[in-house]
Amino acid sequence: MDDTKRYDAIVIGAGQGGGPLAGAFAKAGRRTLLVERTHIGGTCINEGCTPTKTMIASGRVAYLARRAKDFGVDTGDIKIDLARVRERKRKIVDEFRTGSEQSLAKAGVEVEFGHARFIAPHTIEIRKPNGELGEANADIFVINTGLRPLIPNIPGLADVPYLDSTSIMELDAVPEHLIVLGGGYIGLEFGQLFRRFGSRVTIVHRGEQLLPREDPDIAAAVAEIMRQDDIDLCLRASTTAVARTSNGVKLTVQTKDSSIPLDILGSHLLVATGRKPNTDDIGADAAGIDLDEHGYIKANSRLETTASSIYVIGDVKGGPAFTHVSYDDFRILRSNLLRNGNVSTDGRILPYTVFIDPQLGRVGMTEKEARDAGFDVRIARMPMSYVARALEMGESRGIMKALVDGRTNLILGAAILGADGGEVAAMLQLAMMGSLPYTTLRDGMFSHPTLSEALNNLFASV
Repeated sequence: MDDTKRYDAIVIGAGQGGGPLAGAFAKAGRRTLLVERTHIGGTCINEGCTPTKTMIASGRVAYLARRAKDFGVDTGDIKIDLARVRERKRKIVDEFRTGSEQSLAKAGVEVEFGHARFIAPHTIEIRKPNGELGEANADIFVINTGLRPLIPNIPGLADVPYLDSTSIMELDAVPEHLIVLGGGYIGLEFGQLFRRFGSRVTIVHRGEQLLPREDPDIAAAVAEIMRQDDIDLCLRASTTAVARTSNGVKLTVQTKDSSIPLDILGSHLLVATGRKPNTDDIGADAAGIDLDEHGYIKANSRLETTASSIYVIGDVKGGPAFTHVSYDDFRILRSNLLRNGNVSTDGRILPYTVFIDPQLGRVGMTEKEARDAGFDVRIARMPMSYVARALEMGESRGIMKALVDGRTNLILGAAILGADGGEVAAMLQLAMMGSLPYTTLRDGMFSHPTLSEALNNLFASV
C-alpha cells in the first residue's frame, strides 16, 4: 500500500517567501503542504530582521539617553537591563510568528514540522521531530530553506563558547568586552548595539575595509562613525587561533601592518563571518537539482531550478540575502504559477539598509559597479552636516552620495549614510523605478525642514 501523501504544491521552508507563497497556492484551491524544520516565519522573524531591529531600537534609546544633556534634558544615570531588552524582543517575535501562523491556517495550508529531503524528483521524505518518517509528493515544489551562520575553520574555535547572530540575542547580561569577528552588516550592527549597551567592543576584520561590497569612501565614513562611538577596529587582520582564558577568550591575529602576532583578550566572542546555505541534506541529487560550488541552488531569472517544476526563492539561491528579495521572489512565482504571468528577476533594482546608526541606505549600483559597466558616471556628494534637518535633530554624522549617468541624467545608484538613510534612499529608488532624471529631484519642491529636502542640494552638485 502506498502511504505517500499527494499534494498539488509543496513548499519547503516557511520563510518570508515560502510562507506567503504556500498561502497563495492554498487560496487558489491547490492542496498545499508547507514543511518547516523549526518555526514559521524563517530567519527574518525569528533570528534576523525582527529581533535584531527590536534590540537596535533599545540601543538607540540608550544612546539618546546618554546624549540627553546635549538636548537640554537631564535623565540621570543610565542602566541597561538586558534581560528586559531580551523579553521585549521575544514578545515581538512571538507576535509576528503568531500572525504568520494564523495567516497560513486561514488560507488552508497544511503545515508539517520536520526535515524534508528529496528521495525522488517529486517525492520527499519528512523526518518529524520525534523521528517518525513520512513521504509526500507534488506536481510543484518550491525550496525556501535559507541560510545559517558560517563558522570559519580557526584553530581552537570549537573549544570556545562563542556566540553567533542568534545566540547573542539571548544574553541576559551585557558583556564586559565583546570581540566581533567580521566587519560586515551583522558584525557592525551587533558591535554598535552592544557598545551602546555599555560593552567595550573590538571588531576584527580580515579585509581592507569594513563592508567590503561598498565603495571605499562610504566604508571609510562608516569606519569613522564606529571609531567616534569608541569601537576599536582591527582591519587587515587574519585570526590564526582562538583560545579560552580564565576571564573569557583570546584571539591571536596577524595583521598586514605588523609581522608580530597580536593577542586580543575579551569576555565574549561573536562570530559574524557570513552565512551558508541550508542545502547539505535536502537530497538535491535525487531531485536533479544542481548546486554551485558554495552549495547554493542554481536557478534562472524565473527562479526555475535545473529540475522540472521545482523552484527556489530567497537566500538559498545565492545573491543578496535580504527579506525583501525573498518576498519579491514570492511575487514572481505567484504571478508566473498562479496568474499566467511572465515575470523574472531581470532588471529589478536592489535596495537595502544597514541598520547601524546612522543608517546606511543603499540602492542600485556602487560607483565601482557603474564604472565597470561603462557608464559616464557623475557623482553627487554632500555631508549630512549640510542638511538643516539633520543639524536640528543633532544627527549630522554621515554622507549622501548619488551616481548619475552623464548621458541620460538617470540615477544609477545611491548611498545615504545618515539619519533615516534607508527612508531617503527609498525616495531615490522611486525616482529610479520611474526613470526620472536627477534634475526632477534637484528642482522639485519638498517640505521644509525634512531630510528629503536635502536632495535639492545634493543634486545641485552634479
